Amino acid sequence: MVKIISDSTCDLSDDLLQKYDVTLLPLHIVLGDDEYLDRQTITSQEIYQWSDAHKMTPKTSAPSLDAAVALLTPYVKEGREVVCFSISDDMSSSGNIMRLAAEELDAAEQIKVVNSENLSTGIGLLVVEAAIMAQNGASADEIVTQAKSLRPLVRASFVVDTLVYLHRGGRCSGLAALAGSALKLHPRIVVENGKMKPDKKYRGTIAKAILSYAKDMEEALLAAKSDRVFITHSGCDKQIVDDVRAYLQSLHHFDEILETNAGGVISSHCGPGTLGVLFLAQ
Repeated sequence: MVKIISDSTCDLSDDLLQKYDVTLLPLHIVLGDDEYLDRQTITSQEIYQWSDAHKMTPKTSAPSLDAAVALLTPYVKEGREVVCFSISDDMSSSGNIMRLAAEELDAAEQIKVVNSENLSTGIGLLVVEAAIMAQNGASADEIVTQAKSLRPLVRASFVVDTLVYLHRGGRCSGLAALAGSALKLHPRIVVENGKMKPDKKYRGTIAKAILSYAKDMEEALLAAKSDRVFITHSGCDKQIVDDVRAYLQSLHHFDEILETNAGGVISSHCGPGTLGVLFLAQ
């Protein structure tokens, strides 16, 4: 059976990773002079505490080549085909590290790397589809072809509670962050063609903003692939998440409504209170 590997930015829960036999290659999170492995040696809460104390956004970096080689080696020795998924190549060199590791192991034909052109469970949606195909006996080439055909159908967006983290990371000007805070503005960020871009702005409480954001997508949600939809968040209030789940349930469209927590990489750049509803169009 083809082995499915993803970098840690796919934000799939441990339960889903186990269910679909997906293994993660962690990115690195750098807090000052200290370096941690995403989802392994640091929590999002610890990231927020450090960031608030130092008024800085943590730096993130791609996995090390040594770690990628070590992870892939057992599957190469077993002769198994491997399909790896990475965060958008425009956001990180994670995918390139996977490709270099395949070359290092002289296994470029055995190991296929898919640039998701996305982030968070925008990647996770592709990973789950790939894992189901693998469990059903599909070849690596078949899985890669299908993943690439699904890439343009991924609908990934999220609303942030605070602009502070985007500002600290250089993704939002100081004036915009100040104005956004004063006006209680919560921007919707969308992923298109592998890049993040600001979209609509919501005003008011984050609870009101997130529910409005979800309802604004109703037409697209009702036309979406019905297998699953993700609610992915970086530590939102439980009532907010429950309200979004209740709204999605009221549509009577999705077989599964999956809730996952954003990992350290996404949390580092977007901050607490961020929530996204992610799905596949048909």
